[in-house]
Amino acid sequence: MPPRDHTITLLGKPGCHLCDDARAVIGKVAAELGVAWEERDITASEDDQAAYWEMIPVTLIDGVQHDFWRVDEARLRAALSA
Repeated sequence: MPPRDHTITLLGKPGCHLCDDARAVIGKVAAELGVAWEERDITASEDDQAAYWEMIPVTLIDGVQHDFWRVDEARLRAALSA
């Protein structure tokens, strides 16, 4: 599957400095590879809070958890290119 066919989702919350770091890495990689990405505020969903509160920021690729706490740029690129 070409990278552009994937979607990255960042789960975070307002005021989260790790989320800011993750947003910067995801934005850079997504722009370079032509990948769509979105951000979801976990405080808006009880289900997201229950599942991910202790792990934010969480990165999903096509709805499947890829990473949490920190986004490793090389690992993200590799996952999108696989």
